[in-house]
Amino acid sequence: MGFDQIRQRRLSDDIVERLEGMILEGTLKAGERLPAERALAEQFGVSRPSLREAIQKLTAKGLLISRQGGGNYVVESLGSTFSDPLLHLLENNTDAQRDLLEFRHTLEASCAYYAALRATVVDRERLTQAFEELQDCYSRSDDVSRIEEGAADAKFHLAIAEASHNAVLLHTIRGLFDLLKRNVVTNIGGMYKQRTETRDMLISQHRDLYLAIIEGRAEDAREISSRHILYVQEVLEEVRQEVQRVARAERRKGI
Repeated sequence: MGFDQIRQRRLSDDIVERLEGMILEGTLKAGERLPAERALAEQFGVSRPSLREAIQKLTAKGLLISRQGGGNYVVESLGSTFSDPLLHLLENNTDAQRDLLEFRHTLEASCAYYAALRATVVDRERLTQAFEELQDCYSRSDDVSRIEEGAADAKFHLAIAEASHNAVLLHTIRGLFDLLKRNVVTNIGGMYKQRTETRDMLISQHRDLYLAIIEGRAEDAREISSRHILYVQEVLEEVRQEVQRVARAERRKGI
């Protein structure tokens, strides 16, 4: 009977596995610079040659990029769900905006459910910080920009995705982050004009969602997240119909 030789595992392979795990779980983010080699080697308790070998392997895999005199970075394109030209098309197409909301309806409800089940103390602290920043935007309604509010809204939902501890959900949300920000900015102006109670509704829905996750009420979190997106869809459909009516009236006036 023949036996294959056991291949000895290299230390650099262990380092690769560790760094890949950190990228997958979101600890190392797209575009983020790794600590200096000396500091990182000390943190891992390994030699700099072994660390350098691991970085070379990750660079060959397309996960890291080394910049001359500038250190090592996680690639910017990691988790980019859409190219920049496609993002521009999606941002400026009404049907695509509707499609994004339908996609968010499914995706974010799952994030909320798993976040309520799995959030750690650190996750809850990050979610609380994101929620408070969003609440601050709501409290400064007269002098906060739509861009600032959109970024805070998207950051809150990203914190929920991080707390879900589901790598696929997290990286999908991260890949859509810029599109989510733009989607919120595009939507909220028209929504606030359409219904006077919209801001109060959004404040209430985000607070209920936050509390359900913090308190570990998974089914409630999923239902609240779903209800939130459905409300946005409902108001935006009213906005769309109103725009069509105005355009129709203007055309008749010109006849």
